[in-house]
Amino acid sequence: MAKSSKPAAKKPATRPAARAADRSAPSSEGSGKIAKTQIIDLVADRTSLSKKQAGDAVATMLDCVVSALRSGQSVGLPGLGTLSVAQTAERSGVRPGTSERITIPAGKKVRFKVATTLKGTL
Repeated sequence: MAKSSKPAAKKPATRPAARAADRSAPSSEGSGKIAKTQIIDLVADRTSLSKKQAGDAVATMLDCVVSALRSGQSVGLPGLGTLSVAQTAERSGVRPGTSERITIPAGKKVRFKVATTLKGTL
């Protein structure tokens, strides 16, 4: 086979300052994810809280959500959706690589139902 005569495409170089700015604001492109530290920065910027206070508020809210889910309660976040715990049944599956039939035990998983208001805005 003959090699292509086209040169390899080069990625544009990004400056460290540009990358730091990208981390502090949510992307409008819809790709990637926002980290907890970025949420803390956004809360601190949009309120009169310091970053330490915003971090404590975000951590407390997440702890409350997790403890409610552990106790079997569902958590409604208006405008966002509802988190709930669902029981899964025992089922059969196939182990990848060996094609061996296995039994996957029953368990629990977290479900998220998107709010209709959020669905309408996406």
